[in-house]
Amino acid sequence: MNRIAGLLLVASSLMAAQQQMSLADCEEAFQKNNLQLLAEQYNINMADADILQAKIWELPQLSGQINAYNPEGKKLFDAGHAKGAQVTQLIYMGGKKKNEIAFAKSNKELAQLQFSQLMVDLRTQLRTTYFNLYYEKLKLDNVNRQLGYMNDLLSAYRVQTAKGNVSLKDQVRLQSIVIQLNSDKVEINKNILEFEEDLKILTGITDDIDPLLSESEAKDLLAAQPFGDTEELKKVALENNADYRYYLKLIDNSKLYSQWQKSLNVPDVNIGAGWDQNGGTFKNEVNLMVGIPLPLWKSNRGNVEKANYAIQQNQKNADFQKLSLETKVQAAYQTWKNQYDQLTGIHSTDLDNLELVYTGMLKNFRSGNISLIEFTDFMDSYRDAVLQVYDMKNNVIQSAEKLNELVQTKIFY
Repeated sequence: MNRIAGLLLVASSLMAAQQQMSLADCEEAFQKNNLQLLAEQYNINMADADILQAKIWELPQLSGQINAYNPEGKKLFDAGHAKGAQVTQLIYMGGKKKNEIAFAKSNKELAQLQFSQLMVDLRTQLRTTYFNLYYEKLKLDNVNRQLGYMNDLLSAYRVQTAKGNVSLKDQVRLQSIVIQLNSDKVEINKNILEFEEDLKILTGITDDIDPLLSESEAKDLLAAQPFGDTEELKKVALENNADYRYYLKLIDNSKLYSQWQKSLNVPDVNIGAGWDQNGGTFKNEVNLMVGIPLPLWKSNRGNVEKANYAIQQNQKNADFQKLSLETKVQAAYQTWKNQYDQLTGIHSTDLDNLELVYTGMLKNFRSGNISLIEFTDFMDSYRDAVLQVYDMKNNVIQSAEKLNELVQTKIFY
């Protein structure tokens, strides 16, 4: 009894470690818990801090002097008769502060676009992993069902072989199918573990996630079709793809940087007031102070030239990204269409017939109506066909998600 209770406890703990979740549940957990996403958010916060810093002016400077030695009175530090003080403030000219603030704000927009692209990439990874796990578990259920029957059959043949009623050759033929099914099971379980691990990292949920997706919902996903015009898809992608928009924004960013660097060539002005007790023309003299560098040459010419080259570089990068995005959209659409056409070429009645024939073959083999060779040949073909159909369905969804990732407008749901 204690052993049974222990086994039940282990089974219950394993059940508790698994959590059924819909795709929407996973996406909600992803937005709340994903550590990469949370870390990337700080780049936006740091960009806000840069804007705040750009708005801060230099502090005013206070300076003063006292007499070190009075030669007339032969007195050291005669502060009572000779001292003075000045206050100066740096005044930025040429729109330096305005340009620096505009550049800092542009950097924040770049950080926001990087955050948006990371969210798209990670969400696509989440969705594709979710569907991978869903179809791998369906494959596992099917393989387990086949293994259950084939293992029972193999056990019976072993008994009959030992008695001399069945040839060893027939037992080996069955054994080969069981070995192949077990090999499939090991590979599928390996994939399931990898997908479960990825989902844990993406969602921040430590339990194994069991996809909560009904067969009708899966059919609806497979039946969905995007725009029929790839040119329209390209247009939408160019309007919405955060990665491409980042490169466009980088052109504006480099222009703002160039403008800021140009404004640094304009001399700034120091304005202040000074008081002198005895050192000036008058006693307790108060003076206005103005200081400006002499603009004999452009002190920031190298940085301006570098900034102008950056504009040209970013323009070329944006042109490349545009070409790359349009090419990827066209290829992704064609990939989806090829896989969709391949899947829809298989009628639902064909799949129903496959299961019907499978059930019929099992029944007829038990009744002795078909030979072992016919049965094993069919089982081998059935195993391949079923796994391929699951892969085909998954490939359609995976290619649809790739298109969603590029266009960044939900075409498939």
